[in-house]
Amino acid sequence: MMKLAVDVHYKGDRATVGGILFENWSDRDPTQELTCAIDSIEDYEPGQFYKRELPCILKLLEVHQLKPACIAIDGFVYLDGFSKPGLGKYLYDALCGEVPIVGVAKTLFRGISPDYAVCRGDSEKPLFVTAIGLPISEAKEVIRTMHGSYRIPSLLKRVDRICRDIPS
Repeated sequence: MMKLAVDVHYKGDRATVGGILFENWSDRDPTQELTCAIDSIEDYEPGQFYKRELPCILKLLEVHQLKPACIAIDGFVYLDGFSKPGLGKYLYDALCGEVPIVGVAKTLFRGISPDYAVCRGDSEKPLFVTAIGLPISEAKEVIRTMHGSYRIPSLLKRVDRICRDIPS
């Protein structure tokens, strides 16, 4: 069952979306790399980040006709870890609750408990993992065991690079 990691990069009113398909959380290399570009995206609204990012992720899924078994996003599923919806919860709802979402955030959001922190490699700086559609303990473990000896798993670093490298 294929999993998908996604990330979005913005430049002006344009977004580039990168996606990586992979089979196992521990995979070093993706099965496939995907991209799409989107013109005329929504302006950023403080506290409403999902309104800008969600349409971009949905467009990647539509353009490439993807039905992944799980999606890893750059961000939070829940802004407080369990009830205040973030991008991942809105994505989960947009997909009718059929696809588990794992949120991997690089920065602490006020209100997130240390219970959501995951340290990888030799890094003392944690990632913050939230999830819906699978237990948080499982989500934290799959991120902890993803390939790569550094703080950011190899595949997540790669999807970030893919969306940044798409020509504008």
